[in-house]
This record gives sequence, C-alpha cells and structure tokens, in this order.
Amino acid sequence: MGRAFEYRKATKLKRWGTMAKTFTKIGKQITMAVKQSGPDPQSNSRLRVLMQNAKAANMPKDNVERAIKKATAHDSGDFKEIVYEGYGPFGTAFMVETATDNTTRTVANVRSYFNKYGGSLGTTGCVDYMFEHQCNFKVVMKEGIDLEELELEMIDCGIDEIFEDEGSIMIYGGFESFGPIQKYLEENGFEIEKAEFERIPQDTKELTEEQMVEIDKLLAKFEEDDDVTNVFNNIK
Repeated sequence: MGRAFEYRKATKLKRWGTMAKTFTKIGKQITMAVKQSGPDPQSNSRLRVLMQNAKAANMPKDNVERAIKKATAHDSGDFKEIVYEGYGPFGTAFMVETATDNTTRTVANVRSYFNKYGGSLGTTGCVDYMFEHQCNFKVVMKEGIDLEELELEMIDCGIDEIFEDEGSIMIYGGFESFGPIQKYLEENGFEIEKAEFERIPQDTKELTEEQMVEIDKLLAKFEEDDDVTNVFNNIK
C-alpha cells in the first residue's frame, strides 16, 4: 500500500493527553471555519466535516454550538492558522501546526520549546520539503462496496490509497484533493466519520531509546500548549 501507509502503521502516534485538549483543538477549527464560510453546515463543507470530527471525538453538542456562536460574536478574536518549522534535537525535523489569536505569544512559546531541548525554530520552508502534505478520510463501510471499483471511480478525485480498516473505509490523498474527495463522498451517500490533514515524512530518522526520552520531553511541551493543534516529525 505504499511507503506512507507503512509509516503510519509503524509509527506509534502520540495522542493528545486529554479530551479537553482535543475539544479545544476542534473548537478553534470550527470557529475559524465559521468565520471563513458562515455558520450553516449545509453551505460550509469544511464545517460539516469538523462537526463529524467533533462527533467522532465525543465532543458535547454544547461545545460545538459554543464554538459556532463564538465565531459569530462581534467581539470575538480572530484565530489564525500558522505552521512553524524547526529542528529538534539529534537532527530531527518538526512541523508545528497552531491556531492562535496572539502570534507574538505563540511564536515565542514555540521558539522556547525548541531552544530548551536542543533544537531551534527555523524559517519558512526549511523542513517543509521533507514532508508530504496529505488528507485522510474515515468513512462508514457501505454494504456491497467493492474497494477496487471505488478506487477506480475516485482516481480523478486525487486519491492515493484506499483500504478497509476495522469495518471502515480509509481514504488518503494529497492536501489539494480534500475538497474533491469530500464532494464525491457526500454526493454518493457515504457517511464521513472523520477527516483530517497530515504530514508524512519522505525519509525517517531512527533514534535510540535514550534520545527518544528527550524527544518526548519536547513533544510534551507542545502538547501542553493550547495554541498547538498538531505536531509532525520525521522520527522513525
């Protein structure tokens, strides 16, 4: 199924430590989606997906409604999505995705985390070329679906991989394919359970257990920061 699939299977993905952290992340994304394209999920495709993500994460309906109301309030702050690139200890590469209403605070924090654990904040483009920006969809399996036929039908949508995983259909494609894939799935009656973006390293770096201790400390700092929504690295 390809190098990216093997990387996902081999990597122990570190989940955010608390449900509250996940809810904060999704809430910010909902707020930004509403500000960009309005509060009606029927006309806001990004909001529709995020509401499904919230449901998959067991996020209370009240939290979702609060995030939508926050976006429509006149005195609400503007969140911006900013990606920081940097070098971790032992020559590792990091992509740090954030959603913030105070870029001065966020960049200072991200820089301090890198510096504290032997890394450094880089400039735009310094490690981006090491990663493939992709999207993925988790879809409810429909009765009678032939995955090979579905893959052929969705080739024009820009998909890279499609396979069954624990009763669901997993679909992967390039970053720019998110819209066409979502449109196809919705128009053909597929129920989207979850949809996300990810960054897959083109090459990975193997570290010792001792070195991973330091990496975990750096990851923990990012995890504690409410402005940080995702962290990707090239560690095997």
